Amino acid sequence: MKPGHLLLAILITAIWGFNFSVIKLGLATVDPFILAGIRFSLCALPAIFFIAKPNVAWRYIVGYGLVFGIGLWGVVNLGIKTGLSAGIASLVLQFSAFFTILLGSWVFKEALTKFQLIGIAIALGGLLSIIFISDGSVTMAGLAMVLFGAIAWSVANIINKKAQTTEVFAFLVWSSAFAPIPLFALDYAVNGSAGYVALANQLDLTAVLSILFQVYPNTLFAYWVWNSLLKKYPVSTVAPLSLLVPIFGMLGSVMIFNESLSYTKLLAMALIVLGLAVGLYGQRISNALFARPLRPVA
Repeated sequence: MKPGHLLLAILITAIWGFNFSVIKLGLATVDPFILAGIRFSLCALPAIFFIAKPNVAWRYIVGYGLVFGIGLWGVVNLGIKTGLSAGIASLVLQFSAFFTILLGSWVFKEALTKFQLIGIAIALGGLLSIIFISDGSVTMAGLAMVLFGAIAWSVANIINKKAQTTEVFAFLVWSSAFAPIPLFALDYAVNGSAGYVALANQLDLTAVLSILFQVYPNTLFAYWVWNSLLKKYPVSTVAPLSLLVPIFGMLGSVMIFNESLSYTKLLAMALIVLGLAVGLYGQRISNALFARPLRPVA
């Protein structure tokens, strides 16, 4: 990978990691479902008027929008709102990789490898470590919600794979249009008009910047660049850089919210990132290290 493209890929992982802290800043004055609803409204509008519908069945567009918008980000926002730190949320959400592997084995009949099973076991050790963090940065409700969000993300990945679209940006824009109304309706069902009254009275510059960051750098720009890099380079070159996301996520929480890094948190982060590395890339690394070169025939 060219140095410039490598730096661009690292920038994207930093944006995705810091986004969790940006979400938490926005949640100080905006309800979780409303924040997600505004985010996806701006992801869809006005772009949807200028970008043709992708050549994909409506069930995939609608399904992806609902699962990605509500099941993932609506629920993750709610989990962070309960008191879960941005850094821990970014770390736990990476379990979507393992849920995707497990769902893929069921939906697409893909066999699980020993490295995937070992990786899952290592990462579960990291998840158990999080339960013992007692500095107030972890809530059991928040942890459960972000894990639910990780499952939703894996379902969204399966929908995306079944859709088999090459028009990634158009798919993202059009699917985003189906998330806002259910998100706004959910907030009204739970909180009545209180969230909208607060939005009108308390919306400040921090919340506005939080929303804009989530829409443009984090969603539209980052996904477009990342998928462009995936088209230009082998997946094995680009994808491993995503392991940096939880590291940047934790770093962002430390810098913005002064979150303390205890030994338990460092252990949890090390185990989850190691588990991801083993589960996703262990077979590839093993093949590279132990593959024997073919000897020429005499």
